[in-house]
Amino acid sequence: MKLRELGEFGLIARVERAARRQRLSAQVVVGIGDDAAVLRPRAGEDIVVSTDAMVEGVHFRWRTESPRTVGRRALVANLSDLAAMGARPLGFTWALAAPPDLAVSTVDGLMAGLFHEARTYGCPLVGGNVAASAQTSLTLTVLGGVPRGRALRRRGARSGDRVCVTGVFGTAALEVARAECGEGRVRRVATPRLVAGRALAALPGIGACIDVSDGIEADLGHLLEGKKLVPELDIDSIPRPPRFAARCAQVGLAEADLLLRGGEVYELLFTVRPSGPSRALLERRLGVAVAEIGKLRAGGSRRVAGAKRRASPKGFSHFRGD
Repeated sequence: MKLRELGEFGLIARVERAARRQRLSAQVVVGIGDDAAVLRPRAGEDIVVSTDAMVEGVHFRWRTESPRTVGRRALVANLSDLAAMGARPLGFTWALAAPPDLAVSTVDGLMAGLFHEARTYGCPLVGGNVAASAQTSLTLTVLGGVPRGRALRRRGARSGDRVCVTGVFGTAALEVARAECGEGRVRRVATPRLVAGRALAALPGIGACIDVSDGIEADLGHLLEGKKLVPELDIDSIPRPPRFAARCAQVGLAEADLLLRGGEVYELLFTVRPSGPSRALLERRLGVAVAEIGKLRAGGSRRVAGAKRRASPKGFSHFRGD
């Protein structure tokens, strides 16, 4: 069955039926089905809101991944923004635009992926919209709560800060590259570092924080916007999976490019004051592997030790022609 046969209101009813099977917490006063949702954060919390979109042909291709994977990745991308602010999830809205000839089973797959992550991280669907379009896109808005005045920010970096990351890099970019070459499909779904983000927000000595969605270079560049600071990175310190260089060579890609510019990692990249928590303490508090990959200094040009080129603030970017 196609969406044109199901119709707008049939699709809405289908989504509502699936959404009503969710477990709602006391923070959702009014969920899906009304003109708007009503959420109730805890006393002493600020509200955190983030919106992101996944567009067919830009962020995903049906030939390289399943609808369920697309749905999972869509919510993870938004949850990762909450993690980067040190927030806990409250709920999300979903606006679906899709061609009338899209199979209803494909939409069911998207919902299965979305609701899988929603259940895992306690972030229920509380509203949304549907519309016809030439291609499929999912626009999600996620809402979270963070202790008042404790949100992690991008603007706190200083000269002398250590540059740290959670997790491992390169896996997602390599899988996408192999899928584009016809070698397998995209199956990996990142883990949003929600627990680590909340723990990081509670620690003293943290400068700035961002999630790595567009690559280390690009996202580190966001942390340094408007500041006379430059990073000195050691590429050999960036965590990577075993045999990563050999696997990159198999598809003709440079290891350094995937490590520095590979997107959709959704690990946390943050700076720590020179006197701030040690790497070992960070690992214990955040509950995930942490690596120190460089430091920030005033003036000069960006440098990457172990690479044959200087760092530049590049990575995935919409509307760029290079």
